[in-house]
Amino acid sequence: MPQLQRLAVTAAQICDRKIDLTREQQHYLNRVLRLQAGDRFIAMDGRGHWWLAVLEAQETGLIASITEEIAVNRELPVEVTLMAALPKGNGFDEVVRQATELGVASIVPVTSDRTLLKPSDQKVDRWRRIAAEAAEQSERQIVPTILEPVSFELAVKDCGQKYRFICVARGDNRHLSDCLIGSFAPPFVGAVPPCPPPAGGELSIVIAVGPEGGWTEGEVKRAIEFGFEAVSLGSRILRAVTAPIVALSLVGAAFEKC
Repeated sequence: MPQLQRLAVTAAQICDRKIDLTREQQHYLNRVLRLQAGDRFIAMDGRGHWWLAVLEAQETGLIASITEEIAVNRELPVEVTLMAALPKGNGFDEVVRQATELGVASIVPVTSDRTLLKPSDQKVDRWRRIAAEAAEQSERQIVPTILEPVSFELAVKDCGQKYRFICVARGDNRHLSDCLIGSFAPPFVGAVPPCPPPAGGELSIVIAVGPEGGWTEGEVKRAIEFGFEAVSLGSRILRAVTAPIVALSLVGAAFEKC
């Protein structure tokens, strides 16, 4: 199949193998991508389904017809939630974009003791649009869920993942990569560890990454009380917008090496 453009749609837009395109989607396909009636593209619902679709012209504008479902497997074999303290400025835009490219399943924006940003509803809507665009670009099967911002206390208290890690810049903590191998892979012989088991059941991870200046001692202690393990991302001090990318890259390296 030739390289085709991708478009994220909602389940509500699909009825009787037709896709009711919004005005913005019609503009994007026709004016930006220069697609015409009869051209094909891939529609993705953000929940794991891809369809081959064909543009059709009607008096009211463009619609699309689904011709077939496409079987793909582009996701990590583990469900990863990023719990990220909000950085200053628009730095969280890049966190959302790059975390989506790296396979995150959901993102929890967190307000912490050192958080400066108090996000508006418009900010959250923007992050969700960025996630959808990044999912299209990176050929994801799903669009990550961007939750409403919550306090750090509530985020760690309500965490439901079995495997919980909080990244701490200083201190004598195990490296995240070692924790991933220790948590998911059985003992191995030789230099190359076996691959972690496939996704399913309890195979889910949450990784908490702090703001500028890092988590406070009280926050780290509170997270540990709720079952988080303090981990290191290495010997260097990373920026608040860099640390999430490093953490997710380590997850990808551990789970996509086979």
